[in-house]
Amino acid sequence: MKLAWTELRRRPGKFGVAVLTLTVLAALLLFIAGLLDGLFLGSTGAIRSQRADVFVFSDSSRESFLRSTITPETRAVIAGVDGVQAVGGMSVTLLGAVVPGETDLADVAVIGYELQPNGIPLPPKPGQAYADERLKGFGVGLGDSLLVGPAKTPITVIGFVKDSNFQLQGGLWVQPATSRQVQNQNRPDSPVADGDFQVMLVQSKPGQDAGQLADRIDAATEATSSLTKAEAENSLPGTKEQRSTFNAILATTYLVVVVIVALFFALLTLERTPLYGMLKAIGASSRQLFAGVVLQAIIIATVAFAIGGGLVAVFSAVAPPKLPLQVQPSRMVTSYLILAVCSMIGSLLSLRRVSRIDPAQAIG
Repeated sequence: MKLAWTELRRRPGKFGVAVLTLTVLAALLLFIAGLLDGLFLGSTGAIRSQRADVFVFSDSSRESFLRSTITPETRAVIAGVDGVQAVGGMSVTLLGAVVPGETDLADVAVIGYELQPNGIPLPPKPGQAYADERLKGFGVGLGDSLLVGPAKTPITVIGFVKDSNFQLQGGLWVQPATSRQVQNQNRPDSPVADGDFQVMLVQSKPGQDAGQLADRIDAATEATSSLTKAEAENSLPGTKEQRSTFNAILATTYLVVVVIVALFFALLTLERTPLYGMLKAIGASSRQLFAGVVLQAIIIATVAFAIGGGLVAVFSAVAPPKLPLQVQPSRMVTSYLILAVCSMIGSLLSLRRVSRIDPAQAIG
């Protein structure tokens, strides 16, 4: 172990190629993971912030917010289902907004709500909104009056909230009346009647199973399709497909890490064969030699990850707001651990060569 550490300190250039290669791969892994998290979090923030256990859609909507409509009559039936504690409506309209002093439109999701989500105050006064911090990247400031949609419906920003976007569009959280006004003025082909909402959010009584409650609601109304919170997150268009695709890319990249580390240490072991033979001749065991190889692999992975992570963090800080890149601390930790394990696995492939070195042949 001490010999391996000494070699790293005195001959760092010998490991330069491995560090450089793994740095590129580490940066690539974090960038892909950041895109995956950014796409998921940016699409589902409005759902994840809810305190609801069940999301109730109309049965013909195919679990789509934009195609769903829940009437007051259906709402009354939902509220009477056993196990329901509270019911509140939620509606979303996706539009562009003119920002004062800016030439480009900001993509916004005007969200009308009744039940208070996590991190978001109670609904504001008519014509006002709490804006997600993502919209700051589009030039939105406190007190700005945004002109929303083709009809240029004015909405004044009175505060900012976090992680509350919908389908990668900046959330504008308004009271239901303002939401209906925005929808009816800018989507006259899809008007919303008073009392109607796209989705009903249901808070269950303590001890209730969300899945069973969803089934009871659908049985009672015979006109709804209810999902648990986790199911509602995955029901958004493209969410499952994006996660599946990016996870496959990540898995492939980790496999490349294993192969590269294995090749590097295989060549390094071949070069060190006389040295290992001499060390074995004076009493060093294969286990001790191999422990040094593993230590070097972990250190190389750590250095590469630190450099690659720093590069991605800098890029994330200067990236344009339209790029859905969010590097989460938990993802950083997970990525490092997986990279370190993959490096160890790669170094393991040189175990057989190290253990079969014969001192006499190596020295001779």
